[in-house]
Amino acid sequence: MKNLMRYAFLTVVFVFTAVTTAQAQGSLSIEQVKDGLYSISGSGGNVGIRVTTEGVILIDDKFPRNFAEIQELVSQVSDQPVRYVLNTHHHGDHSGGNIEYINISEIIAHQNARDNMVRGNQDAPPRLVFTDQTAVYLGGVEVRAFYMGRGHTNGDAVIYFPDLQTVHGGDLLHTIAPFIDYANGGSSKGWVSTMNNILSLDFDTAIPGHGAVMNRSDVVAFRNQMEAVRARMAELIRSGMAKSEALERIRTEDLSWTMAADGLFMQRSIPGFYDEIAAEVGR
Repeated sequence: MKNLMRYAFLTVVFVFTAVTTAQAQGSLSIEQVKDGLYSISGSGGNVGIRVTTEGVILIDDKFPRNFAEIQELVSQVSDQPVRYVLNTHHHGDHSGGNIEYINISEIIAHQNARDNMVRGNQDAPPRLVFTDQTAVYLGGVEVRAFYMGRGHTNGDAVIYFPDLQTVHGGDLLHTIAPFIDYANGGSSKGWVSTMNNILSLDFDTAIPGHGAVMNRSDVVAFRNQMEAVRARMAELIRSGMAKSEALERIRTEDLSWTMAADGLFMQRSIPGFYDEIAAEVGR
């Protein structure tokens, strides 16, 4: 009887471990965005996959631990190798996989993104950089990368698929609440200007850095909320409100970013946001 119970216990442990392992290995999911364009979501930032007849172009590559699973998902939609990786910015949940991809692909990023990686001692900074814009032409497909200004960081790249009227905005676009990385050149004022530049492109679909695929109206709404939250903070500061009180009083149902308990705007951006707006209004 004891041996039977021990066997049953070990079986349960084995099954639980197997299920947990399978869940950990299957933490990512893939969806088709447009013909020849896919998005991988899950752990880390959203990865874009542009399939061509001569190879695959990836937008971002998540964490190092996601490499094998990304490769497996890519193999489900193409029998071609990953030839290029475009980093939207330097954060490790978007560029950590560089340490693996640099051995098999060319990695491209904005100069400031590479500088941020080097300063932060990140592994495998890209060998190719650009300052204003660049493009990859592969298998009859054009993929463009633009630097449109500061926002999330000082090195954000906007990736544009002109034939599909789609952009990958990296963390310049977020469906919950944005993070302004002031330590690496982020700026809410710059973000508004950058959003206006993005909206000058001809697109109807956008892949954000985190969250579900967006349409153009969602991108406009994101830009509008950035303007509104800036105006709200400026109003509080002009009223003479102290920083500690303003950081609480900015919360309002009209501004979803301020109400998102799990959003990085309130968790990590808000002190620097106050200082940025205070400097603008001369307080």
